[in-house]
Amino acid sequence: MEIDVQQLLFEFIGGLGIFLLGIKFMGDGLQKSAGDKLRDILDRFTSNPLMGVLAGIIVTALIQSSSGTTVITVGLVSAGFMTLRQAIGVIMGANIGTTITAFIIGFDVGAYALPIIAIGAFMLFFFKNKKLQNLGQVLFGFGALFYGLELMSSGMKPLRTVEAFHDLTVSMSTNPILGVLVGTLFTVLVQSSSATIGILQGLFADSLIDLNGALPVLFGDNIGTTITAVLASLGASVAAKRAAAVHVLFNIIGTAIFLILLKPFTSFILMLQSSLGLDPKMVIAFAHGIFNTTNTLIQLPFVGLLALIVTKLIPGKDSVLDYKATHLDPLFIQQSPSIALGQAKEEILRMGEFAVKGLEETKQFYSTKQPKHAQSAFQIEDAINNLDRKITDYLIELSGTTLSEQESEEHHMFMDTVRDIERIGDHFENLVELGEYQQSNRVKLSEEAMADLMEMLDLTISTVKESIDALGEKNEEAARRVIEKENQIDKMERKLRKKHILRLNEGLCTGQAGVVFVDITSNLERIGDHAVNIAEAVLGIEKH
Repeated sequence: MEIDVQQLLFEFIGGLGIFLLGIKFMGDGLQKSAGDKLRDILDRFTSNPLMGVLAGIIVTALIQSSSGTTVITVGLVSAGFMTLRQAIGVIMGANIGTTITAFIIGFDVGAYALPIIAIGAFMLFFFKNKKLQNLGQVLFGFGALFYGLELMSSGMKPLRTVEAFHDLTVSMSTNPILGVLVGTLFTVLVQSSSATIGILQGLFADSLIDLNGALPVLFGDNIGTTITAVLASLGASVAAKRAAAVHVLFNIIGTAIFLILLKPFTSFILMLQSSLGLDPKMVIAFAHGIFNTTNTLIQLPFVGLLALIVTKLIPGKDSVLDYKATHLDPLFIQQSPSIALGQAKEEILRMGEFAVKGLEETKQFYSTKQPKHAQSAFQIEDAINNLDRKITDYLIELSGTTLSEQESEEHHMFMDTVRDIERIGDHFENLVELGEYQQSNRVKLSEEAMADLMEMLDLTISTVKESIDALGEKNEEAARRVIEKENQIDKMERKLRKKHILRLNEGLCTGQAGVVFVDITSNLERIGDHAVNIAEAVLGIEKH
């Protein structure tokens, strides 16, 4: 029988594309339905590694991608929201959560894939209700996933007559290491263990590979999926690199253990298949689930050891700051509102320090053009938003208690100050985005323009820093200096605009560069305004 290679390739590649689109659509729809609470789940429920495992399972089940969960985790570790030990638990949980996709594939609903796609598409196009649209997206993705699998399966069926493919599967049955390598490389290429395990389920169901060959490939798929976390950690903090390394190490150790126990594990899976009367696709799903769950149970007690190993493998001092609220103890609110107010102030000062650090990272990004500074500024802005929510909630709760007139004044001032610092964060985020736009669109600012901007940035940073110092020490002198500096910022903005118009007229600057320049100076001027608000609030309280 002659094989149509083109049809085989087209059906396989097309099916794989539709499958990956289906997984993404389904995950995005589930994520929207669940609300954007995923980071919150990971942030709040990872107090110890066991809770981390549960959080990892939940989030991965919601977004249908262990890679997605580990990328979010790497980001949280990088931003200092999560420690390495907490992250290890989440990564272990993500590996268990991803097995749910294999179980979904195990229920072979391929015959109904097209009507499911149709229902999903109708819901997406003909309903205005957001919840129904999200459900439509989930259904569309669900149907596409199965339709893609069907296409891949029909594309692979002729392979049983190809001698070379037959020899490869026999080699994998006798040489498990080869199976692991094939699984790893294929998943690295496709960047989705769900896809490669889906393909493996199809191969096993069509008797194109036996269980002895399939299990090592399955282990390799789990190693291959770690590439996404590794890519996400490049250019991130030392802690993020360590979190990605844990993901790789966890799966390599698990694979090594299961390769040693391959014969008894294969016998156990065969026994399960015969006693439960499992469909071939379900056999692979169970093997996947048992592998990841057992691997987690074996390695969970050694979280500290894993953390130690990756710390030795990836040396270096981690510059991550603790971005969580550290002073807001709810006990003080009822027991001693005045102490609680003091605690809120301490947290606001930390928030102010982050604003200064964010501005410094922004300046570094403008002077070096290195993306790591932009990333750092975005993470700091994230942390400022987090503290804004936490401090505001704390102050709102505090407003229900008995405060003296002076304390009420302070309370009101703190509410305004938190808002001002949060807005400073928004403005330096705008500045970084303008810098990125300038780079990606090759917008060139003249040397003179850049020198002017750096001077204005320096003045803005020192103004914000002084306003935070004035708040911390209730220093009227410092507050007055802030007002003077802000007047300088305003004058500088007007002067720079005039200089910029002259450059435009002389043809030294393009119109596009002009828009970027004006936006940057405008954002810096607004940051100065917020610094003055803080200083004036300090002066107002002191006068009172």
